[in-house]
Amino acid sequence: MADYAITPPPVVTLPISGSETLFPVRRVYCIGRNYAAHAIEMGHDPNREPPFFFQKNANNLITDGTFPYPPKTSDVHHEIEMVVALKSGGVNIPVDQALDHVWGYAVGLDMTRRDLQSQAKDMGRPWETGKSFEFSAPCSALRPVSDVGHPDAGLVQLKVNGVAKQTGDLNQLIWKVPEMISYLSEYFELAPGDIIMTGTPAGVASVVKGDVMECHVAGVGDLTVTVV
Repeated sequence: MADYAITPPPVVTLPISGSETLFPVRRVYCIGRNYAAHAIEMGHDPNREPPFFFQKNANNLITDGTFPYPPKTSDVHHEIEMVVALKSGGVNIPVDQALDHVWGYAVGLDMTRRDLQSQAKDMGRPWETGKSFEFSAPCSALRPVSDVGHPDAGLVQLKVNGVAKQTGDLNQLIWKVPEMISYLSEYFELAPGDIIMTGTPAGVASVVKGDVMECHVAGVGDLTVTVV
């Protein structure tokens, strides 16, 4: 038995819908500007440029239906996304084999300290303070492929206090799920337990304490999160 210098951190997990079994998480990859309308609202070209990715930390995931408002910011934005969970990985995965590596799907939020991200962009610095902070990735329970298949079309919507703020369709993804997996595997060795957040539609906006975010991805499920 290993003798650790300190107590090892707990394994990060996501719940599985209708099961007591847990899904262990290794890494969280996020694709940027993967809906044309969102690229435009962020001031970028909506054309199909090569994708780019950033990471959140696995322990940024939170599944209790709350989002604690973070420190050092006054402009926290919601970004609804479909989440992909991998059961296997590898390098240089062909596009036509990529979906074979998917275990299931969930509904997630890429919460963003937009003011800090904007400062980082202006100074040519990394985005971690804006993206990879505690509790920045609220997520629903996973649903296995055996239940939902591979959703590639359908409503993606986020409401705040009952008012629709983000509305899109999975068929509007610039880079589709198989392409994301294949592209990522050219730069990283993907592995079981990796999570991919697939991008957000237009309409990102600030939230404040007390706001209730209702998230829906057709064919995947729902997620309700209260800002506390």
